[in-house]
Amino acid sequence: MTWWHAVVIFVAGLWAGTINTVVGSGTLVTFPVLVALGYSPLTATTSNAIGLAPGTVSGAIGYREELKGYWPQVAKLAVASFFGAICGTILLLSLPKDAFETIVPALVGLAVVLVIVQPRVAAWVAKRREENGKVHKIGPLLIFLIFLIGIYGGYFTAAQGVMMVAVMGMLMSESLQRLNGVKNALSAVVNIVAGTIYAFIAPVSWPVVGLLAVGSVIGGQLGAKIGRKLSPKVLRGVIVVVGVAAMVQLLLK
Repeated sequence: MTWWHAVVIFVAGLWAGTINTVVGSGTLVTFPVLVALGYSPLTATTSNAIGLAPGTVSGAIGYREELKGYWPQVAKLAVASFFGAICGTILLLSLPKDAFETIVPALVGLAVVLVIVQPRVAAWVAKRREENGKVHKIGPLLIFLIFLIGIYGGYFTAAQGVMMVAVMGMLMSESLQRLNGVKNALSAVVNIVAGTIYAFIAPVSWPVVGLLAVGSVIGGQLGAKIGRKLSPKVLRGVIVVVGVAAMVQLLLK
């Protein structure tokens, strides 16, 4: 690895950590960067999952105020994320490598679409919360959907946070800031579980993991403290451009 590769990967991790905490979909920055630098899609995915895990933990810690008194509910959903992530990693490691490389462009495309519609989802969640006087508790449907998102996150992490906020917004009555805090905590669970499994039985680039980890931890704190002041349009614009570029590159390979 050259010095400028290291710098690019660190900056990508920093940016991804910030984006993951504020919006989600930081993988759409780091994944294409790693692929562009010559790493295989599988190695890029596994190294990315491990490297960004500390950043998701950092982001969850940054949102601890929003989660005060709410940890029992988070724990219920975390169990679903935990088992979903295990299923997702098994799926990734069981399917042929060619199958993963074939489906990745479609997953990147799905993630880009989710990022584009995220503002509408957030606005809908906020409006629903204001209009709905009922208090919706965590039920079997929500737990099942979080489990499915955990499978997706264990297989390919991009935009899992957007999916989480969408389903929680439909089935819970909490504030958007609290939902974002729950999203960060659940994303941390998925990334830690997937990353731990990948570390033992999947192809991983440890120098990449180290650079992404340091960058994403710093980015997670920036996202929690400063990221709310950044323009969401700018963040989403970067994600969409990078995601589309990654999809084109993967299709042309």
